[in-house]
Amino acid sequence: MIKVGIVGGTGYTGVELLRLLAVHPKVEVTLITSRAEAGKCVTELFPTLRGHYDDLYFSEPESHALGACDLVFFATPHGVAQAMMKEVLAAGVRAIDLSADFRIRDIEVWEKWYGQQHGCPELVAQAVYGLPEIHREQIKDAQLIACPGCYPTSIQLGFYPLLANDLIDPRSLIASSASGVSGAGKQAKVDLLMAEMGESFKTYAAGGHRHLPEIEQGLRDMQTPDAAEPELTFVPHLLPMIRGIHSTLFARLTENVDLQALFEDFYANEPFVDVLPQGVLPETRSVKSSNICRLAVLEPQSRGTVVVASVIDNLTKGASGQGIQNMNIMFGFDETMGLAAPALLP
Repeated sequence: MIKVGIVGGTGYTGVELLRLLAVHPKVEVTLITSRAEAGKCVTELFPTLRGHYDDLYFSEPESHALGACDLVFFATPHGVAQAMMKEVLAAGVRAIDLSADFRIRDIEVWEKWYGQQHGCPELVAQAVYGLPEIHREQIKDAQLIACPGCYPTSIQLGFYPLLANDLIDPRSLIASSASGVSGAGKQAKVDLLMAEMGESFKTYAAGGHRHLPEIEQGLRDMQTPDAAEPELTFVPHLLPMIRGIHSTLFARLTENVDLQALFEDFYANEPFVDVLPQGVLPETRSVKSSNICRLAVLEPQSRGTVVVASVIDNLTKGASGQGIQNMNIMFGFDETMGLAAPALLP
């Protein structure tokens, strides 16, 4: 049994962590922090968790209390983990950061896209990018995990078999992705009101989304050494639903290949990647509340363009579920522990 703390547990990723960890047989959540809600019982804010966390109260984030944990999750806005991470790691605690603070290795690039000075550049090099399907061996011994973003997870898993086998032109990559509104976090914004986004569908950040450098960095990591630098056109959209991501990926093939067999063989041993049968396309509802990424691959009209459809739940495989998957690997638990429940339907 390990003791787990959560810093910033009042947002959507925080409550998703609590929901999943409530039934994890090897975890006890001993600490959850929130300056705004300090002193309030977790179940007062999240009544769905009654019976699981009736004795757990939000507290101010304090280094000595975090140091008593075996693992600390950061479910905080960008910049917060940077300010606290050195003290946490110095106490010998392992950490999984669900924000983007340690995902991008180039500090100047991070500062450009996130619009602030990096508060802890000295730790970036030791952070392991927590996409288990690619970095499982490094995750095992890591002290600091930078958990991938939601869009990056859906896109990287879709392109991975193609880039790893050098089967597509890396300068031809296109990702058209759509997310539910929970991807924007728990904040009051006019354009996220039901009357504004309901029964509508729109593109946003088409000129450049801050997940782009993270995605391109990850795509480069999965390429063969002599491949050209990946160039991705990434266009995100907002869907009038709460949770879920659908990414449609496009690339030019450089050789003929049995795409269905390639994907099925490539992901045959991955517990959280499901390659659908030929001709079947994934739906976001098929992964709701699950840690599964479902993929379909095809070459329409056999014209040399490969299309991959990738769906995940942005709060689970795109955030908290993937964080727990990393935790399981780090502590030698079965990788699926606490994550094996099927998706919620309807």
